[in-house]
Parts: sequence; C-alpha cells; structure tokens
Amino acid sequence: MPGMHEFKDGAELARALADFVGAALAARVARDGMASLAVSGGRTPTRFFEELSTRDLPWEKIAVTLVDERWVRETSDRSNARLVREHLLKGKAAAAKFIALANDAPTPEDGLFAVNEALEELSWPLACVVLGMGDDGHTASFFPGGDHLEEALDPKGMLGLLPMRAPNAGEPRITLTLPVLLAADALALHIEGAAKLPVLEAALGEGAETEMPIRAVLRASRPLDIFWCP
Repeated sequence: MPGMHEFKDGAELARALADFVGAALAARVARDGMASLAVSGGRTPTRFFEELSTRDLPWEKIAVTLVDERWVRETSDRSNARLVREHLLKGKAAAAKFIALANDAPTPEDGLFAVNEALEELSWPLACVVLGMGDDGHTASFFPGGDHLEEALDPKGMLGLLPMRAPNAGEPRITLTLPVLLAADALALHIEGAAKLPVLEAALGEGAETEMPIRAVLRASRPLDIFWCP
C-alpha cells in the first residue's frame, strides 16, 4: 500500500512535500553530480512550488521538467510551463535548468521529436516525480478514453513520451509515460481537498486501470508517498 501523509492545511503539506523533494534531489546530486525533477501542473501545486523555490539546494545542478503539458504556448494561462516559471523557477531555484514539454510545432505529434531531443539534457532516471490526480482518476495526461492511454500505461513500453487526446483533456497533450515515472528515485502523489478522498478510495479499489489511470501508479510495485490535506 502507498504511504499516506495527511496534513492540516496546504501550507503544512507544501513544507513537507518540499522536504521530500529536496531530499531526493540533494541525494542524487551528492551521488551523481546532477539531478532531474518532473512536476505536475494545474492549480494544486502552486504553494508547493513557492515553498520549494526557497530551499537551499544545489539548483545549478538540478534540471526541472513537467510530467505532462497542454499543447499551448507559454503565453497561455493554461500552460504548465508558465506556472512553473512563475512559481518555482525564481529566487534560489532560478538557477535550475528548465526543459519544457511543448514547443512551437502545430501539434504534439509534430513537436514530439524536438521535445525528446530536449529531454536528453536531463539526468535519467529522474530523481523525483510529483504527480497530481484529477476528479476522474487521471494522472499526468493519462486520461480515461485517451487515444494513446494503453500505450502510455504499458509497464514494458519502450517510449518515454507520447501525445494524448481525450474527451476530458481539453487541448491536445503530451506526457511522460508510466515506465519513466515509475523509474524515479522518489515518487509522490500530491492531492488536496476533501472531494479527492473518495476518488482516491475508488482508485484503491477494484477496477480497470483504463477507467481510473491513477490505479496504474497506485498498484505499482514501488514506493509511493501520498501527500494530502483537506
């Protein structure tokens, strides 16, 4: 079973999650001389980003990327890259290198090769991954009904990056695949709000991973730390 960490509020959670991520990054830098972090977008991680940006880490040896991204320009308020630049890559963390998952190509399929090339600058496997979870049980861009969902969830899949389109995804997406995420040294699931608990409980129950893709992470045979607050 995943490790469940409950906090009284978002500020307390942000501090604990920043401690968790910072420890994983520092350990990898100490071992290999550099480290890479993949984070999720949306509204939930903003306070965590702000907290992590203040941490005294060897940021010049750390690279940051995203777990997934909407295929939009960074000028869009829907851009996860914009969120990361505004709330994480500042202060002490401004020294970190950032690798975006979207570019100026018209579609994720057209831009996939260039993004893959850019990701070669990261140190692999990732030192830490921070996932989120939607009300429909999606994580990363593993959406129910996604056109490349089964391929993205394949634990033996050979591709690390895939485009994704799904009924509830809004824009076309691009996402790291399950094997890449599970290979990280440290893996966290960050969820906030009382409404997310029933979703998590349902995901921990029986059912297909394609119906609630977060199940693929929850059922993996590797440690997962869940950070939750009301």
